[in-house]
Amino acid sequence: MALSNSQYDELMRTYEQRQSDNEYNLRLRYKEVYSCVPALKEIDDTISSLSIEKAKRLIEGDDSALSSFKTDIAELVKKKNILLKKNHFPEDYLELHYTCPDCRDTGYQGRQKCHCFKKAVIDLLYTQSNLQGILEQENFSACSLAYYSENHIDPLTGRSSKEAMLTALEACHEFVDTFSETFRNILLYGDTGVGKTFLSHCIAKELLSGSYSVIYFSASRLFDILAKETFGKKSSVEDDTHTHIYDCDLLIIDDLGSELPNTFTVSQLFTVLNERILRKKSTIISTNLALEDIKSIYSERIFSRISSSYTMLRLTGDDIRIQKKLLNLGGTNDATP
Repeated sequence: MALSNSQYDELMRTYEQRQSDNEYNLRLRYKEVYSCVPALKEIDDTISSLSIEKAKRLIEGDDSALSSFKTDIAELVKKKNILLKKNHFPEDYLELHYTCPDCRDTGYQGRQKCHCFKKAVIDLLYTQSNLQGILEQENFSACSLAYYSENHIDPLTGRSSKEAMLTALEACHEFVDTFSETFRNILLYGDTGVGKTFLSHCIAKELLSGSYSVIYFSASRLFDILAKETFGKKSSVEDDTHTHIYDCDLLIIDDLGSELPNTFTVSQLFTVLNERILRKKSTIISTNLALEDIKSIYSERIFSRISSSYTMLRLTGDDIRIQKKLLNLGGTNDATP
């Protein structure tokens, strides 16, 4: 999660380019407006001359120059806005336009990183990870129900694997469709290789396309990062990993239970889940563990947080990866689940 020096420099070059583009586009707009409305150039020339004159008077000790200057400039700006409107230009047409008005394309508001910078960090880390290529293959449009049998009945729920997947798909679509309005979390659990990670990828793809910040970690990688953040040293340009983990729009924790559980991982998991619930930031967890295993491995209070704040979707069936191998041996090369 932490930025290297080169990654930080890459982001700052992007902001510098934005500023350069903003100034260039403003010059083009001035050229266009002066060509269409020469009187506007005359007003701007008058403003420049007046500024120089008033500055000289202030230097010479004329304290009244400032108040009269403000009055004169206000009148000229008023005339300028009238001319712009009369010639069908927006009033702010001759002002700098920013991609992010909050930080004026600097990446910072005072000494604090702007929200756009934090989003850019997440986007950069996503782009430079292997998740980007995965999401091109694993998304809702690639979903196939052919791997889910109506004859495979889950003894716990009495539903077939196909029914379970249809229910999960509906819940995942609803999660995406109402993401901006409704705070939700999802626990995907059940048999190995039945599409839990695939569904989390589908959701990630949709939300990233909607410009939401999404961070994906395997459970072992997440706890590895939290350990380094807790016990290791940070460089001067490293972003606070906790900030991204707690504040991203969606955190995906994949394959919970694949890590080596200990007191540190259990306490960190509780902190992450609890903090994100308090901040109303959505989380998706996928695991092969049964519910009773989650309770026994990660404690009652973690299970309580999950059971009370998560939509729990159980998937069952035969391992799709094995099904694909069998199909390939038979000469068929089918797509993703």
